[in-house]
Amino acid sequence: MDIINDETVINEYRNMLKDKKRIVVKIGSSSLTHKNTGGINLYKLERLVRILSDIHNQGKDVILVSSGAIAVGKKKTGLQEKNLSIAEKQACAAVGQSLLMTMYQKLFSEYNQTTAQILLTKFTMLNDLSRYNARNTFEELLKIGVIPVVNENDTVATHEIAVGDNDCLSAIVAAITGADLLILLSDIDGLFTDDPNRNPNARFIPLVEKLKDEFIRMGKETSGSGLGTGGMSAKLSAAKIATESGAAMVIANGEDLSVIERIMSGENIGTLFVAHKSESFDIINYLSD
Repeated sequence: MDIINDETVINEYRNMLKDKKRIVVKIGSSSLTHKNTGGINLYKLERLVRILSDIHNQGKDVILVSSGAIAVGKKKTGLQEKNLSIAEKQACAAVGQSLLMTMYQKLFSEYNQTTAQILLTKFTMLNDLSRYNARNTFEELLKIGVIPVVNENDTVATHEIAVGDNDCLSAIVAAITGADLLILLSDIDGLFTDDPNRNPNARFIPLVEKLKDEFIRMGKETSGSGLGTGGMSAKLSAAKIATESGAAMVIANGEDLSVIERIMSGENIGTLFVAHKSESFDIINYLSD
């Protein structure tokens, strides 16, 4: 596999990110919670809100896709020490979603930002009318300066809980809103030729100009934490949706949330997937998989 390491080429693509106007940021549970307790890391949550508010103040549209509802619910109900059934996860999501949104609303309001909660499922997006209405809702919210906070509707969905589709959900959101940049924050630094936790010889891939089948085959259903369920396979599926809809995508480690600002300033961090808008792009083809 040929890995692009030419700094001139990489910097050229990276500099393009400075001019992106509509940004979707997805953050996983592992990036929002304390590893030892499963409780929300309030310092990181506050910093995330501050960074997104500053990006919004630059005149850019911002959409946040946030995991964490189940993790918050598990902590609140005292179920974090056991393996949960689907029904228990849904119950935790019902408890945790309102608590998580309350925290977001309070923190965003401190920076004079208005937020809105949007709960989606993959199957809602399969319906033409629902998808049309969702797109219109996003457009109107962004038009009036609101920052939408999106999550899977885990209280009614079971497929999403089982496979952890918040990565793909964020790509779907990017596609239906016409975003030009998707940032996936997780517990990994980006794309490697193999799982770096298992193979010390795995090479980091800073740039993917074209998402070929060989990259898709590298995807493995692994995740570094017990909270998130979306492994590299889900992230590569998200990259395919995002790039073919016309959005560049970056996978980066969310341990230090300043990574968002560094990506937006054109710094070479994480793995950048270059947008290749397909004239025949139809989100239904991806939702039906």
